[in-house]
Amino acid sequence: MNDTALQYVLAAILVLPLLGAAGALLPPPPGLRGRGPDQAVLRHGVTVTGAVLVLTIVLAAGFDHDHPATMQATTDLDWIPALRIHLHLGVDGISLPLLVLSALLTFLCALYSFFRPPRSDTAPSPKAFVALLLLLESGTLATFAVLDLMLFFLAFETVLIPMYFLIARWGGGDRERSALRFIVYTLLGSVVMLLGLLLIGVKAGTFDMVALTTDNGSSLGHSTQLIAVLAIGLGLAVKAPMWPLHSWLPDAHTAAPTVGSVLLAGVLLKMGTYGLVRIALPMAPDGMRTFAPYLGALAVVGIVYGSLACLALARQGNGGDLKRLIAYSSVGHMGFVLLGIASMSPTGVNGALFANIAHGLITGLLFFLVGAVKDRYGSSDLDQLAGRSGAALYGRAPRLGGLLAFGAVASLGLPGLAGFWGEMLAMFGAFKPAAGLSRPAFLTFTAVAAFGTLLTAGYLLTVVRRVCMGDRETGRAQPALADVHGYEFAAWTPLAALTVLAGLWPAVLLGLTDPAVRSLLGGN
Repeated sequence: MNDTALQYVLAAILVLPLLGAAGALLPPPPGLRGRGPDQAVLRHGVTVTGAVLVLTIVLAAGFDHDHPATMQATTDLDWIPALRIHLHLGVDGISLPLLVLSALLTFLCALYSFFRPPRSDTAPSPKAFVALLLLLESGTLATFAVLDLMLFFLAFETVLIPMYFLIARWGGGDRERSALRFIVYTLLGSVVMLLGLLLIGVKAGTFDMVALTTDNGSSLGHSTQLIAVLAIGLGLAVKAPMWPLHSWLPDAHTAAPTVGSVLLAGVLLKMGTYGLVRIALPMAPDGMRTFAPYLGALAVVGIVYGSLACLALARQGNGGDLKRLIAYSSVGHMGFVLLGIASMSPTGVNGALFANIAHGLITGLLFFLVGAVKDRYGSSDLDQLAGRSGAALYGRAPRLGGLLAFGAVASLGLPGLAGFWGEMLAMFGAFKPAAGLSRPAFLTFTAVAAFGTLLTAGYLLTVVRRVCMGDRETGRAQPALADVHGYEFAAWTPLAALTVLAGLWPAVLLGLTDPAVRSLLGGN
């Protein structure tokens, strides 16, 4: 497919969710109402997100896989000439997998919601839910496709309001407080990030991300790079999330509805690490090199901290919440992504990008599964799930228990599944970091990260033992639970299948990212 055709495909991918969000708020045509207007609007969400997914697959199929380092499907139009802001779009081997992941997860969430509509006492109609879901998709897709710093900021911010309302209106527990904490943390981080983006654009004389990447920081002084990396890094670290700026995440995940947790973990967290790779690494390499050891140190602290928090939640008698545990596990897993980026080596950055995709697939699946467990038991409290369940999931819903066990072993990095390659490559990158970085420091980081993998195995196997087997036998037969429904199987199977595919055939992703990463780091 020629580049002009790909331009139209990419434009349609970005515009269609916006049009769909507006359409979701309109009254449905009489012929499409089916069993009621609620079903019609939910069907609308499935249709739009399905069309976007098909278009991303077309984009991926038409992408020139022989030249993944080259920006393709590019559009570059003057938007605000007075401010030198361009409508610049394009994809390469770094952004293409994230576009496909975002479209896939959003479609699966829409499909899941069609059969299990979200419940809210403050928003009885799903119209707003579908509109917010599509607006969220538009923002995430645009974040990975824009090539102008100001457009990146606008797309980055677009996702915050939809996610706030998804948590505050369709969440559970202390949802309003959790949603407020989410929006405050991320908005404050975004303000700091904007200052760094403006500094780069003003000093370099352009906001064009391709030109700035080619320039490789040569037009920016050392002090300018330091300030820019500090400001941009802080803003992106909140979204990543990096310890100690992670504290909004467990509350947001615990309160969010199932599809909100899937998209928050599977897509939104990736925006922070993508920004570090796309902006900080190539545009301010000297500043990044100065802060890389500190980033690596905070990354491994996050790995250990997240794992210890999960171990504490998994212990019997602590009243740990399973959704909260998976949220803390994201702090640890994203720590490996940050460690790979901090190494500034092709191996480490490739590992970080691979781990990004693997985490989106595996943790998205886990949040789907935890939501299903909560629906059946009426709680996600580990002590209640394990203590009163007798034979637990293996005996009462064996396919659901088997899928939960699969998600857990994939998350702990079992070889042959997607979780293994990203974390291993991130540690390999830290073992031999880029020139100019302290190898003894990064060897220490590698050792601490390796210890973190043992902690990860410990808490995930504890969760499998307690939830799938139960803490004790009750001595009497337990009533069966509804096992995996057809719509759940349809929503979860693609994630499980891709987890296996990426684990057995990592070249599918690495063949895309490696040339683009080497081009990005070429001047370092």
